[in-house]
Amino acid sequence: MTRVLPGILASLQMAFFMFWETLWPLVLGFGLSGAVQAFVSRSQMQRLMGNHGLRSVARASFFGMISSSCSYAASAMAKSLFQKGADFTTAMVFMLASTNLVVELGLVLWILIGWQFAAAEYVGGIVMIALLALVSRFFFTPRLVEEARERLNARPGPVTGHEHHGEATELEVSFRKRVRSAAGWADAASYTMADLTMLRSELVIGYVVAGFLAVIVPTSVWNVLFYHGHGVWTTLENVVVGPLIAVISFVCSIGNVPLAAALWTGGISFGGVVSFIFADLITMPLILIYRKLYGWALTWRLIVAFWIVMSLAGLVTELLFGAVGVIPQTRPLAPVVIGFQWNYTTYLNLASLVAFGVLYWLYRNRARFGSGAGYAIDPVCGMQVQTGLAPARTEHDGQPVYFCSDRCLERYAADPARFMKPGGEPKGMEKVMSAADAHHDHAGRDGETELDPVCGMTVVKASAPATRELGGMTYYFCMEGCAVAFSANPVKYLGASSAIDPVCEMSVSTADAAAHRTVAGERHYFCSTGCAEAFDADPSRYSRGGTSLPTLKG
Repeated sequence: MTRVLPGILASLQMAFFMFWETLWPLVLGFGLSGAVQAFVSRSQMQRLMGNHGLRSVARASFFGMISSSCSYAASAMAKSLFQKGADFTTAMVFMLASTNLVVELGLVLWILIGWQFAAAEYVGGIVMIALLALVSRFFFTPRLVEEARERLNARPGPVTGHEHHGEATELEVSFRKRVRSAAGWADAASYTMADLTMLRSELVIGYVVAGFLAVIVPTSVWNVLFYHGHGVWTTLENVVVGPLIAVISFVCSIGNVPLAAALWTGGISFGGVVSFIFADLITMPLILIYRKLYGWALTWRLIVAFWIVMSLAGLVTELLFGAVGVIPQTRPLAPVVIGFQWNYTTYLNLASLVAFGVLYWLYRNRARFGSGAGYAIDPVCGMQVQTGLAPARTEHDGQPVYFCSDRCLERYAADPARFMKPGGEPKGMEKVMSAADAHHDHAGRDGETELDPVCGMTVVKASAPATRELGGMTYYFCMEGCAVAFSANPVKYLGASSAIDPVCEMSVSTADAAAHRTVAGERHYFCSTGCAEAFDADPSRYSRGGTSLPTLKG
């Protein structure tokens, strides 16, 4: 026991200082990721990935790059995109990009094992996506893909939230308004905190396991596992073995970066490290998820295709970086130096803790800034999800509960009490607010805020200088001038993606309207087929111009 305890303590010490070395890039990366997720439209993503042409693949790569880095969330989003009409290959490209081209991963790689690995992650990621687009036709046959889509559509599965009449898929607010509003930044902080909460287990496991590998595992074990001194055969063996280690490690997302540092110290090749990091999407838990979603026939092909392109991307990256002479020629004796030092790491860590405090304050005070419209917190993993685009949903006492994936819903259904707050409600339910609710008049609650649709400023409802009623909704303004501008042209400020049903005067999303009609060159959108039929019976009664709105009050 006296010999074991020092080894355990030394391993935990190594794990802590690996975390300390990467603290500021973690905060910076997750902060940037939260901001991008808050300001980029998810519904637009879904509408732009209908095939696996060059443009769709490029869009999928970009949208994946600016999404959350959680492997489970990425697989759920890819499933939703595919189920709603996106091409299967394009959905898989989105999944690869969202776990391998994200900012926080590159920053942590740079600090922990060097800029060469961060650069290799992005270069290799592009190579991997290009390879998948090229070989996909040989693995993902039309018959298997259609069978998988039918399997998803036939699943009794969860309610997605789109079945309910009148529920908008996303609160449509322009990018400029979101960036200029306190509510937008509070949403960004909420995304940051939700992502950290969601990935905390992966991070802790990754750092702790890496600490033990770096301290306890002797060099002889690494020498058996990885070829050394056999030229190209060393590289080939290492890039194939790298994904195998990922499969059996059960650690995915950004949590496998500390493990990559331990493997590099242990002797795996440059390309082997890269292929190991790429392979976080074929860990055993995710393989079982793929099997449940798509069936074994497509899952086996998906695993083989991923393994091939991940290994080849690692190989190509090593050859490219070797050709220009930037592969590190020396390896550290340990992933990090043990002990605190007054250097740039310490200063940046202290600054990042201050920044984290500001983000946490925004998150805790999000209701004061009008944040949360159209969002909810997954009670299982803590991820922030958009209610209209949530991959899974159930109900508790008549109230909706939203999840980032079917996996979280299944864990919740197996033991709901585990995820309840002390008051008996699922965690995160206090955040549930549909996009339509954000516009309804609840001015009686002190301090509740709303966004001025003209200038984007946050306005306290109870003391708003001006209001206007339109289509059964109340809009709030920071000054009478904004209200006058809104009255003169409401469509300009509500956006072309919104329209008013001319029959019931409900606000509807043009992208998700139940029906539409064109009369005299003007298009009208309807919340339901019933309203469309009423319009058909007497168009002149309701026709006021396709996007014109009812009389404003106020």
